[in-house]
Amino acid sequence: MNLRRLIGREILHRKLSFGIAVATIATSVAGLVAVVALLGAHDLRTSEMLMRMNKETSSMEEKFTKEMKVYEDSVRKTMKGLGFNIFIFPEGQELGEVYTQGFASKTMPESYTAKLAESKIVTVNHLLPSLTRKLKWPEKERTVILIGIRGEVPIAHRDPKKPLIDPVQKGRIVLGHELHRSLDLQEGNSTMFMGREFIIEKCHRERGTKDDITIWMHLDECQELLEEEGRINAIKALECNCASIDRLGEIRREIAGILPGTKVIETESKALARAEARNKAKKHTQGAIASKKAEAIKLKTDREQLRFEDEQKYTALLTVVIFGTMAWVAFLAFANSRDRQAEIGILRAMGASTNSILAILMGRAFLVGLFGTGVTILVAFLLSDSLKDPLHGYEIKSLRGHIPLVFLFVPLLSCAASWLPALQAANRDPATILRNE
Repeated sequence: MNLRRLIGREILHRKLSFGIAVATIATSVAGLVAVVALLGAHDLRTSEMLMRMNKETSSMEEKFTKEMKVYEDSVRKTMKGLGFNIFIFPEGQELGEVYTQGFASKTMPESYTAKLAESKIVTVNHLLPSLTRKLKWPEKERTVILIGIRGEVPIAHRDPKKPLIDPVQKGRIVLGHELHRSLDLQEGNSTMFMGREFIIEKCHRERGTKDDITIWMHLDECQELLEEEGRINAIKALECNCASIDRLGEIRREIAGILPGTKVIETESKALARAEARNKAKKHTQGAIASKKAEAIKLKTDREQLRFEDEQKYTALLTVVIFGTMAWVAFLAFANSRDRQAEIGILRAMGASTNSILAILMGRAFLVGLFGTGVTILVAFLLSDSLKDPLHGYEIKSLRGHIPLVFLFVPLLSCAASWLPALQAANRDPATILRNE
């Protein structure tokens, strides 16, 4: 008895029954392919959205970083115009005297500036030693404020900064507006000051402050004229951008650790303008970048949540389809074995064993699963290009790696659904079957 021949003849004899069973399996496999394709399309679409969002975020961050740098540079340059806002005075200096006359009467070693520059100070920058005195310009019979300055002293552990003010060269002086206007002095003129001849390097425009009656000269020459060699009465500095509430307290504590006993004051309005402008720009940029990153994170979270919900929904639907398919295949198998009772009885009477009958029925069930799977996979692959756009670029052909597993799983599922009806038909007594038939 040839089992393959018997199965083939049975299928040809009952084409409609076999076709319905194959269609049932094909429908179930189509549902499986559809679920996998829809989830794949969802992943592809959301991945593209997330990638685009990340790209936009990175681009925006890069753009904002550049804009922030440009803006901070602009703010820094603008705020530099406010000048020095930190002043360090000698130990024991009465600040009331400073506020009254505008400078300190006591002096301190000029080496204090180098000591600050060589330290690890972080709260100030642009160190400028100066010596200031109010005196008579004997040759012109004018009361003036003399300020001796030199080039700014760079802080050792930082990159060199562009100076806030240009140093005065030796042998030259810079005059305030009231002095050069009232004395009819011009840039390039020579003039005598305290017995020395100087070239007027620059004449300032009107500022409406004590600067209008000020003479600036090189610190060494100022110290010589005032017989204060190696001494200064102030160190001017620029506060670094600091967002803390107690900025001045931090500056005082740090400077006190390096130069004990010195007095530190801050021109607060200038410092606040500088710090607030920079910090506002920084916060604005950081807020915009953080907002964009939050959108990307939210999109990723929403994507994962939607993926989970879709997976649950599709899994529940697929479970119903699979169980419905198994029930329908079992019903068809039962109907087929019932219609073949006479044939089964004759085969048993001719000596066919229970296992042989069972093999015929299960072989048919296996072929039902195999053909149903094959039809669905073939149709899916033929329609793959047509379905690419509706599936947002997802290709069903990308499932080819899972085909062997499907071709194994579905026929076994068909056999499982047909097992009980086939077992019942194979175990019936042939005498009972033939007598009834």
